[in-house]
Amino acid sequence: MIATVEQRRWFLALMALTMFDWSAAQAQTKTVDFSALDQIINAELKERQTPGAAVAVVMGDRVVYAKGYGVASIETGAPVTPEMLFRMGSTTKMFTAAALVTLAERGKIKLNAPIGDYVKGLAPSLARLTAHQLLSQSSGLRDFAAPITSHDDAALGTNVRSWKDDVFFTEPGKIYSYSSAGYWLAGFVAEELHGKPYADAMDELLFKPLGMQRTTLRPLLAATYPLAIGHNVEDGKATIIRPIFDNVAMWPGGSIFSSVNDLARFVIALMNQGQLEGKQSLSPLVVEKLPAQQMALPGEEDVFYGYGLMNYQSRGVQVITHGGASRGYGSTIAMVPAAKFAVIVLTNKSGETLARTRMKAMELALPLKAKAEESAPKAAPLTLNEMADYVGVYLHAPQTWEVFVKDGKLCLRYENAEFQLTKVGKHTFSFAQGELVFVAGANGKIEHLSTGLYAARKRSEK
Repeated sequence: MIATVEQRRWFLALMALTMFDWSAAQAQTKTVDFSALDQIINAELKERQTPGAAVAVVMGDRVVYAKGYGVASIETGAPVTPEMLFRMGSTTKMFTAAALVTLAERGKIKLNAPIGDYVKGLAPSLARLTAHQLLSQSSGLRDFAAPITSHDDAALGTNVRSWKDDVFFTEPGKIYSYSSAGYWLAGFVAEELHGKPYADAMDELLFKPLGMQRTTLRPLLAATYPLAIGHNVEDGKATIIRPIFDNVAMWPGGSIFSSVNDLARFVIALMNQGQLEGKQSLSPLVVEKLPAQQMALPGEEDVFYGYGLMNYQSRGVQVITHGGASRGYGSTIAMVPAAKFAVIVLTNKSGETLARTRMKAMELALPLKAKAEESAPKAAPLTLNEMADYVGVYLHAPQTWEVFVKDGKLCLRYENAEFQLTKVGKHTFSFAQGELVFVAGANGKIEHLSTGLYAARKRSEK
């Protein structure tokens, strides 16, 4: 659960830079040559041992580039095409958010009202949560494995109705912490409000109105279309994952099958006030709420989680994005709404998102600022009294982080290893595996620890 420095740069994009005049970028819409992507993509596929990928670029209200690379399966050698389906992983979250906000637009739910007002059979602590807290990753829910595995539509409701108070690591609304479980619950709320299973609700609320003709949650339907097969890399060699993993109880957090062509339709609508081919295909509330700065990430000045989307500045542009990793697949959608630009990447290797390809597409289309030079963090010495503020055990079950003083140094014990902590900012510390941010509560005392993606609550000493 600790993010490395490299992972934090991807998830949080820490570079906060000034915005630029978009008129030049918009003028390039018809003239950008993306042929240079071919070499980058093919090289990155080889370097990353990834069998195949599909990439699309959106500018304005149309797809200006869409292409498949490599193979859908190392066994069949079938070429990847832009119409081919891949499983998206957590990029699914923006769609679950869009469905629930669509229902809010229709008056089915108030985003800041307790979900227990609309959904029955939940534990009281869960019933008090709001849709806003679930979608903004501020619910206080842990990130945990689903206790139920099933292919039946009823599994989603059975899953969330089985939860007790121990699914929380802290109180709702306290801090950002990534939780796929929160999106499982959000998807179930959408299912209950729409009156149909989650997969059917998504189809009727989003996929059909957007003309995403092949996009689905259902593996047996996805298998009837050209489908990229998921791979892992083991001992330096790509291998097919058999059988395909599937669990309906987890669908709202990361299980959509889609293509870059279908995904481009959602992206175009989101960046064009909900309009797609002259029709209002997304509700105005979706366009407003998903990319908004809903919840600040600890220790970051300009990094926020919206509803199923990260929001940050990078190299002079405001980016909204989300990546996904599932067994055998990786995905990313990165949008720059001010320029109406987006790049979509789908791969058939576990967790692979082709970061260089994504950045090259942005560099070709946008007047990005030069990469900021990074300087080594300067150690800030602490007194023993200052160290005492951080000392304690921080919990996000089953993970624990123990902060203690040893030989006059502030140290961390995590996963049976010890690390020295070096202060590099206000309440921010670096160590061999990344960075930690400590977060104070209303009383000024340290209450949480954040790894960038996840948070943990300090255990109270009685």
